[in-house]
Amino acid sequence: MEIREATPDDWPAIWPFLHTVVAAGETYTLPVDLGEDEARAMWMLDPPGATFVAVEGGRVLGSAKSGPNHRGPAAHVSTASFMVDPAAAGRGVGRALGEHVLAWAAAQGFRCMQFNAVVETNTRAVALWRSLGFEVIGTLPEGFRHPEHGYVGLLLMHRRL
Repeated sequence: MEIREATPDDWPAIWPFLHTVVAAGETYTLPVDLGEDEARAMWMLDPPGATFVAVEGGRVLGSAKSGPNHRGPAAHVSTASFMVDPAAAGRGVGRALGEHVLAWAAAQGFRCMQFNAVVETNTRAVALWRSLGFEVIGTLPEGFRHPEHGYVGLLLMHRRL
């Protein structure tokens, strides 16, 4: 699997699985009816941020974006978001993207990475981020309305780079 910076030509491969994941309403604090233009503007970042794709055999299996989480005196704090095509789940795509983004953020001079809203019922993601050195530093109780579990917590996760 190759991880590389995304180009505008990658968007047609990213959008179908991004749309599927967001429309499920289980893991992202985004409107389930998020439109393609808004999604593209949100996902395909300009510097100082960057967007990446995980590609295997010419197929985009997942994508990540990373950049500053804050501005001004807190601009040294990075953040990231990850989407894996559900058809590629369990193949290590999220881990490969996570490791790549952590290395990229450190190389850019960020001092830490903060995830603002990890849905606590997304146990696979929580376990992955913990295995990559993230800690839960806070929970927003009932911060997310899950379609199956009702109101669940949003985790604030942090890792030094």
